[in-house]
Amino acid sequence: QVQLVESGGGLVQAGGSLRLSCTASGRTFSRYVMGWFRQAPGKEREFVAAIDWSGGSRYYADSDQGRFTISRDNARNAVYLQMSSLKPEDTAFYYCAADDTVVVSRAAPLYDYWGQGTQVTVSS
Repeated sequence: QVQLVESGGGLVQAGGSLRLSCTASGRTFSRYVMGWFRQAPGKEREFVAAIDWSGGSRYYADSDQGRFTISRDNARNAVYLQMSSLKPEDTAFYYCAADDTVVVSRAAPLYDYWGQGTQVTVSS
């Protein structure tokens, strides 16, 4: 069982930056693929980024276009999402998720554990 808690969301102007953090309970954090997803009002949850257990492989949604960076610190049981050049269309609830597998997936249904989310609002 893994419990995930996100933090770092907030209100930022377009062009600004935010760093989201997700901390996990449990001693086996390093075995999990970690992902970030987001969901805007009236829209489906969508993939943002994912990282394998070692941090050596990272995957991003095309819409990120190099603006987002996912990283993890297994010693701290944490995964991060650094977001820069934010746009109003990035406004959404951002969720951290963990997948007990070695294969990184972009599909939300494959993730086993989810945090409660943190709101990111980008003003124009």
